Amino acid sequence: MFKNLSQHFGQDGLAPTDKNHRSLGLGGTIALWLGANVVVTTILTGMLLVPDLKFTQAMLIVLIGSGIGILPLVLVGLMGQRSGLTTMVLARGSYGSRGAKLPSLVNLLTLLAWSWIQALLAGMSLNYAVEHLTGYSNLPLFTILCETLVLLIALRGHLGIERVERWAAIGMLLLAGAVFYVMGQKFEFASLLAMPTEPRNEITPGIAFDIVIATAFSWIPLAADYNRNCRTQGVAGVGTWVGYVAATLLAMGLGATVSGFSVLTGMEQTYDPAVLLAGFGFGLPAAIVVFLSVMTTNVMCVYSASLSYLNISPKTPFWKPALCIGVLSILGSQIPGILDNFQSFLLVIGSVFIPAFAVLIADYFLIHRGDYAVDELLSEDGGRYRYLSGFNPAAFVAYGLGAVLAYYWGWVSPLAWGASLPVFLITAASYAVLRRWVLVPRAQLA
Repeated sequence: MFKNLSQHFGQDGLAPTDKNHRSLGLGGTIALWLGANVVVTTILTGMLLVPDLKFTQAMLIVLIGSGIGILPLVLVGLMGQRSGLTTMVLARGSYGSRGAKLPSLVNLLTLLAWSWIQALLAGMSLNYAVEHLTGYSNLPLFTILCETLVLLIALRGHLGIERVERWAAIGMLLLAGAVFYVMGQKFEFASLLAMPTEPRNEITPGIAFDIVIATAFSWIPLAADYNRNCRTQGVAGVGTWVGYVAATLLAMGLGATVSGFSVLTGMEQTYDPAVLLAGFGFGLPAAIVVFLSVMTTNVMCVYSASLSYLNISPKTPFWKPALCIGVLSILGSQIPGILDNFQSFLLVIGSVFIPAFAVLIADYFLIHRGDYAVDELLSEDGGRYRYLSGFNPAAFVAYGLGAVLAYYWGWVSPLAWGASLPVFLITAASYAVLRRWVLVPRAQLA
């Protein structure tokens, strides 16, 4: 019976997508990345910025940081569009046929943690909405229901996700616009613009810039997983940049606005924007925005985590890791206090992913000049990407250097404008030098 049921699940795998059957045009790509990043965690990031920074300064940092930070994501998305491969399969080209299993495992665990957070936030918003309408409250139950729905959508594969993202993006834009309109009716935006700074979250302009960059980098592992379904390189590049930057401005702008008005009215800051907006008489629509945003993002996390597992165990059917990850997300969302260190979690993600993908991008565009041999990447022995017993030593040395710098500049001796960009550039440059002239593996250079 279950075997017959599994035939209705998505048949996504590691094989390259057929160029004649790619499903994402420009509108679909914009909607995908808009729906992905208009999410409560991005709203929370915007809430961290105000009142520590002036509202206009915060939004300028968001614009510049997201516009720059999205570029590596765009590049990885282009790698996926050109090759038709997932992000973690592409990592075989830089880390080696066996070495790529390590970033796959790290990505799997990180996305699982993201899914825990998203599941809880979705449960919080749905619980608020139901309690508002009926008086009934049961956070664990609604969290489980939300994650079950996420699992059902993810099991349908990328086509199911794309359909959901389009409609969810439209709904979120309409509701977010309504939230801004109501706040504009109840408060004067001039008072928000004139609001003096007040240290609450220890956020400096440099830390804010670094957090915005780290937020963009946190999406890199998903880039090729979805953009491999884009019809053209232009669609992949422009659609991703426009969708992500617009979503970041909208979500962080909403967070900064809500945070600013809550401080001006003497309300307590909270992790749940729906609760804050309830004080403005607009909690239910806000809860729906939060619910839609978290659900769409969580679906993408579960889907990409499943693909990461497939890179570790390629012969496993897609539905098996998707089902297991969905169940683990339900259990993890019940862990007490998982939202308490959200800001630190963002910075840790940056420390892990920034050097990892600096290596991947440098290898593809600088060493192999934008061309991988797809058949050899997918072969069991790894072909030219086998390197030294399946590992590329230059990649791991450069990554280790980048990770140490990210830790030192992020936690021990923070740089004035954050560690993200310096770490990315230094890691990429060091990898190029090591790969060309120092730790040259026995592999054919493109």
